[in-house]
Amino acid sequence: MLVLTRKIDQGIMIGDNIKIIVVDVRGDQVKLGIEAPREVVVHREEVYREIQAENARAALKAAVDLRSLQDAFAPKQRDEARPGAE
Repeated sequence: MLVLTRKIDQGIMIGDNIKIIVVDVRGDQVKLGIEAPREVVVHREEVYREIQAENARAALKAAVDLRSLQDAFAPKQRDEARPGAE
């Protein structure tokens, strides 16, 4: 992990197009400004973790739903002899 020290109005660059600036510091909170292209998704870490957990739950539910559909449409096995076939 890279650890940097910055003051208010100082920033860092990530690649050529993402800029993070220290906007304010109050007590134990730091306010950051992030300039990034629209196609770059930016989330607070706790929100990102919630999104990942919800995606995992949705994927599991989709797998269960697909399995139940597969079972519902699976060809049925016949144990009994067909009438007239002797």
